[in-house]
Amino acid sequence: MPVSLSHVQPTNERQLIFTSSEAAHYLGVSLATVRRWTDAGHIGCYRTPGGQRRFSRDQLDDFIASMHHERSARRSTDSHRSARVA
Repeated sequence: MPVSLSHVQPTNERQLIFTSSEAAHYLGVSLATVRRWTDAGHIGCYRTPGGQRRFSRDQLDDFIASMHHERSARRSTDSHRSARVA
């Protein structure tokens, strides 16, 4: 008998399951943005048997961390380019 995700109780706060709308709210972006990022492979998710996206808090936090890392790397590259031009 399949387990309904709506009845699954997380064993701890880090294992919460988010719908696409909840993930969008958590990330502070639109639902369309979450769908686009997921389709592009930027955010990991899994699909229910009905094809709906589901996200763990760890997946969303990993995405946030990767964005911070990417932004830091971009700043570092930009500062090196500026130093070479001067």
